[in-house]
Amino acid sequence: MAPRALEADPASVRRHVAVSAAITALGGLLFGYDTGVVSGALLFVKKDFGGLSNFQQELVTSLLLVGAVVGALVAGRVSDKIGRRPAVLITAVVFIVGVLLAAFTPTYPLLLVARVIIGLAVGSASMIVPLYIGEIVPPRVRGGLVSLNQLAITVGILSSYLIDYGLSGTGNWRLMFGLAAIPAAALFIGMLFQQESPHWLIRQGREDDARQVLRRLRDDGDIDAEISEVREISQREGGLRDLISPRVRPLLMVGVMLAVFQQITGINTVIYYAPTLLQGAGFGNSGALLANVVNGAVNVGMTIVAIWLLDKVGRRPLLLSGTAGMAVGMAITACCFIGGSQLHGALAIVAVLGLLIYTGSFAIGLGPVFWLLIAEIYPLKIRGAAMSVASTANWAANFVVTVSFLTLLTAIGGTGAFFLFGFLTLVALAYFWRKVPETKGRSLQEIERDLVRS
Repeated sequence: MAPRALEADPASVRRHVAVSAAITALGGLLFGYDTGVVSGALLFVKKDFGGLSNFQQELVTSLLLVGAVVGALVAGRVSDKIGRRPAVLITAVVFIVGVLLAAFTPTYPLLLVARVIIGLAVGSASMIVPLYIGEIVPPRVRGGLVSLNQLAITVGILSSYLIDYGLSGTGNWRLMFGLAAIPAAALFIGMLFQQESPHWLIRQGREDDARQVLRRLRDDGDIDAEISEVREISQREGGLRDLISPRVRPLLMVGVMLAVFQQITGINTVIYYAPTLLQGAGFGNSGALLANVVNGAVNVGMTIVAIWLLDKVGRRPLLLSGTAGMAVGMAITACCFIGGSQLHGALAIVAVLGLLIYTGSFAIGLGPVFWLLIAEIYPLKIRGAAMSVASTANWAANFVVTVSFLTLLTAIGGTGAFFLFGFLTLVALAYFWRKVPETKGRSLQEIERDLVRS
């Protein structure tokens, strides 16, 4: 029994949990900023380098995703090997190197190299941040605090839109990229003062260290039970064979399909190319970027609603209702383009409203629920590796959609592209209805016992 002086104070526990989650979520903010900033920067990059073709513009956007695939794939093994905290620190350093190189690049090829480096950090952050937060927070608030990462992503995207709009008069795309160095440095400094994941420490046989960390993050009555449960689970055999075993394979498939559907339903075509689409629909540079800011604000606002609801109504209701709303929004936008790519007056406004419905529905459902579920449903021994697989699938699907979207838009037009995304959203809805489990209010150990056994 710990001395009374070491017993957890509930207010202190809540404070430490919130601070740890908030600092780590800076990785999500960087994820959002670095993926969103290119949407506005692209309008000016193509001019500075003598006019870029559609394919060259797609490369600037999509090579980040190539790096993200590699970063997500490697990050799981790194975090399982050296710990979650060191992996976050390495990610912050890679962010700093990449964004500074992008800001000061003298040539187009070097800009592409910088985007790959930034992608390595984005991919790493995409799986390490929800993994770390999921393991340090108590079950009763895990949905909201893991989804703090998704809120940070949307805030990062909105911040990038605001920066793009604010700098649109000067066209200073280098500053648009370079400002990301500030939150990257804050993430590195903040993580120096954080503790290692207690679940990872228990897995390494360092239960005394884990107990010290848990005293800051849990009520005293929860500590022994959590250590005992994690110890029992961590003693099970883990590795590649376990990752593809018949017991785990269905859960792995759920994570992969969530990842793929999150991308092929079109969200990042909206994030990356909305200003380009709006510009083509008759908006000027400033008007297109301002409409993008509104879209980003809706994304943030609905993510806040999702965080409030996730631990109240559960994951499945938000996922299913949000996915249905995405299909409606995409159908509205598709119908607006039936008469051609040039939209005017009320039709242009309706098209923007369709995008807002789509983005808001994504933000309350598939956006946060995907990252939350992959931090919850996998066994401890393979959690890092399984999350890497799901994250890698996410970025790979993102790359395929992004690198082909402008070409697809030219080939089948806005109507065809948006109706295609709407159809894929309905397919996703049917899959989620049949396969995605509910995890609200259950400890990671309870989820593992129930889902793996089933």
